[in-house]
Amino acid sequence: MPDRLTRRRHEHYVGLAEGMLAVYRGGMGQMRECLHREVRSVFASQEDCPGRRIDAFCKLLDESAEYEHVSSSRAAELRIRVFKAAALLHPLVNEADPWFEHEERSAKEKVAAQVQMTWLELESQLFADLMQYHRLQSFDTEVTATDMLARYNVAQVQACLFDAVKMSITARADFKQLLRYAKLAGLMHRIYRVDEGYEIELDGPVSVLQSTHRYGVAMAKFLPGLLACSDWKMKALLKVARWNRHAVLELNSNCGLSSTAAPAARFDSTVEEKFSEKWGTEAREGWTLERESEVLHQGQKVFVPDFTFVHTSGRRVSMEIVGFWTPEYLHDKLITLATFRDQQLILAVQEAHVEQFGEHARRMVTYKSVLKIDAVLSLLRQEVAA
Repeated sequence: MPDRLTRRRHEHYVGLAEGMLAVYRGGMGQMRECLHREVRSVFASQEDCPGRRIDAFCKLLDESAEYEHVSSSRAAELRIRVFKAAALLHPLVNEADPWFEHEERSAKEKVAAQVQMTWLELESQLFADLMQYHRLQSFDTEVTATDMLARYNVAQVQACLFDAVKMSITARADFKQLLRYAKLAGLMHRIYRVDEGYEIELDGPVSVLQSTHRYGVAMAKFLPGLLACSDWKMKALLKVARWNRHAVLELNSNCGLSSTAAPAARFDSTVEEKFSEKWGTEAREGWTLERESEVLHQGQKVFVPDFTFVHTSGRRVSMEIVGFWTPEYLHDKLITLATFRDQQLILAVQEAHVEQFGEHARRMVTYKSVLKIDAVLSLLRQEVAA
């Protein structure tokens, strides 16, 4: 079970989170290890907070911070110079005497002078390449206490997914966004049509191997994107080596976890938005309009058309609106249409680019700035007649 903070049991953590955020907001120039030490002090009187939870909070805080990095070669070079100079003054004592002439304070001043720094400057840079000695440069002041606690809960589920070898999702909406996040995470997919929508299985080519966490990490990366989608159920198969057994992790879109990923825009363009508004929710000549409700797929190639028209007879016809973004966009669109040429698909193409889509003329409607409903209905009548 992932460690999870709840409003009922951990209401006091909001105040503790405010304390942790105050440490970082007021910690400019401090070393990472000092900030972590201060965060631990926030929990000094808390008996219900294990060390691993505090470590996780520190990691989340660091993810919203930027630290000043000193190149490892520069710091290593400085250490070599300092240690060589200091070796000649060994041993050091607190007070010089006839047998031991090198007193610590004066020795530090001599070494610092050789590298043309004060001792305080030298001491701050000597190990500045090590992570714990990085100094805080900036911190995201937009992060709130509730944001941080929500991120903690998500991170705990992500940690469980490190052991995942397979994930299955049943989705009824947001197909394009869900598949986009899966692709960004480097996951392979198989898609099946089911009564509830689509079942999407995610894994990787070596996910069956016992020794790899590669695809579990990819599924953990995918989780915030999944949480940004709506109307889904997920089941992940975990191979937990420390237990020598399999486990199952189940979530759904009502699980209470909130995403740090940005929700997808409802429409990709004003042309789509205006067309959807004009069509409305009522049927026209027996056709109702659905937004991005069809997933076309061949192998790892996936295409989610902008709209799907569903007829009272049960017939489904998809429509893709082609505007102009870049020449590369048009080129990729032509390749996609060639891949799915056998599908029930009509096109709405901006007038300026009709010539490039000439081979699709029979199933194409054109527009200048606004896509007209009558033109689309005329094309749908031909589909019914066919």
